[in-house]
Amino acid sequence: MDIAAEKKRLRALALGRRAAMGEQLRAEASRAAARHALAAAGAVEGRSVALFAPFRDEIDTAPLADALREAGAVLALPVIIARDQPLLFRRWDRDAALFPSGAFRIPEPGREAPDITPDLLLVPLAAFDRRGFRIGYGAGFYDRTLALLRAQRPVRAIGFAFACQEVAEVPVETHDEPVDMMVTEIEAWAVGPRA
Repeated sequence: MDIAAEKKRLRALALGRRAAMGEQLRAEASRAAARHALAAAGAVEGRSVALFAPFRDEIDTAPLADALREAGAVLALPVIIARDQPLLFRRWDRDAALFPSGAFRIPEPGREAPDITPDLLLVPLAAFDRRGFRIGYGAGFYDRTLALLRAQRPVRAIGFAFACQEVAEVPVETHDEPVDMMVTEIEAWAVGPRA
């Protein structure tokens, strides 16, 4: 099997299903997923949690951000430093300005925001399977970032997406870093230990 071609096919399939949900259903599902994610995160008071700014029709992280702040979490957002580098995370306070950055103009905290090493990461994705393997958007940012963070200390990664993005099986390459848990609008589940 050509793994790159299969990942491309599965990515297109899952993203097509996500786009077909429509705006209202995505908003309702995002709120439901936020409730599951908050429960799955456990005690977050004083802990650093990295979210992501949704891109196009990705699951909306705003409802979860509000709930995490109310629970006392310190929030961060990813910042792209360079194409082949791990992500950096900067603190994201409630009223802090965000600045569109990069080719896709994804909002990021400004340079004045302090860098944070997160305890917990909510990971965006295009497609996922029950084992916790994910297909991102092809640049490998989260694989590099999770590998680096996991080499330094324990960190939990939660895949956060709509249920319609699930596929039967994601083809796995040696650099692929699975998440520890998946959360959708329907359920949250822990995946098995990494091999």
